[in-house]
Amino acid sequence: MSANKIIVAIDGFSSCGKSTLAKQLAARIGYNYIDSGAMYRAITLYFLRNGVNYNNHDEVVAALADIHLTFVFNEHAKSSDIHLNDEDVSLPIRDMLVAEKVSPVAAVKEVRKFAVAQQQKLGRKKGIVMDGRDIGSVVFPDAELKIFMVADPAVRVMRRFKEMYATNPHITIDEVRHNLELRDYIDSTREESPLRQAADAILLDNSSMSREEQLDKVIGWVKERSMVSA
Repeated sequence: MSANKIIVAIDGFSSCGKSTLAKQLAARIGYNYIDSGAMYRAITLYFLRNGVNYNNHDEVVAALADIHLTFVFNEHAKSSDIHLNDEDVSLPIRDMLVAEKVSPVAAVKEVRKFAVAQQQKLGRKKGIVMDGRDIGSVVFPDAELKIFMVADPAVRVMRRFKEMYATNPHITIDEVRHNLELRDYIDSTREESPLRQAADAILLDNSSMSREEQLDKVIGWVKERSMVSA
């Protein structure tokens, strides 16, 4: 739908609504949506299932050689599901145990290089919306539109709690808060590709915005950069 397809990079802290916005935006403008976070979660799931010590370089390298990640379009959901070695793991990767381990796994240099290489390959033809923590700063530093999302910590905690409660009714708000605080710390202080706002990224605080309001705002930004008719 665009004469000039672009790359839209959406970064930000966990539970700021990056994936929700990215999915809605991609569907509206006819772009492919790539969930980079799902890739790291799938890798983490593989490590957990196979007892891979993410602090052991040789074990990590060997494990990555056996990991094949693909995105398969789900016609019913109108979005892409992530497959790990031909298994749909869209639900298992949302488990609390994966959530607790994904940040330290994603901080491993070899893991990030593996994931970034695949992400950059997916973006060669442009026309994609990708969300994560280093998309605008590392994966696609030349992306035409970079967005950095933030939200009030209390808002983020409630968003994540509602999301996880649906599959784990025993989860507590304190557990969710602790998990988010830990992930924020690891993501922001890791040596390899730390979470940071790219200098040319637009800050989007959606603490008090509805999904429709933020989508309309971002579509306006996309139009400015690509003449997309949405």
